[in-house]
Amino acid sequence: MKQEMVDRIKNDPDFLQLVRVRSTFAWTLTIVMLVIYFGFVLTIAFDPSVLGTPLSAGSVTTVGIPVGVGVIVSAFILTGIYVRRANGEFDELTAKIKRKAKGEA
Repeated sequence: MKQEMVDRIKNDPDFLQLVRVRSTFAWTLTIVMLVIYFGFVLTIAFDPSVLGTPLSAGSVTTVGIPVGVGVIVSAFILTGIYVRRANGEFDELTAKIKRKAKGEA
């Protein structure tokens, strides 16, 4: 790719918006996942009895099992949220940037 085209793309307002919005969104989802994960780990570290409490009287399954599954499922859900937005809004903006770079729009 020619340096001229690279510079034109880097200075395109749509490209700058894409980078800003995508970065903000990715960092937001990352922080959410870190809060969920470290909340789980810190609960295990500082108050394991909370997660060790049986779900019901006489049950061998503890609260920690569904909470742990929830941590794993939340990772899949957050990934799905990112992929959905990336395949929609972000791909449309990328296509628009490409068209402008080629001189089509």
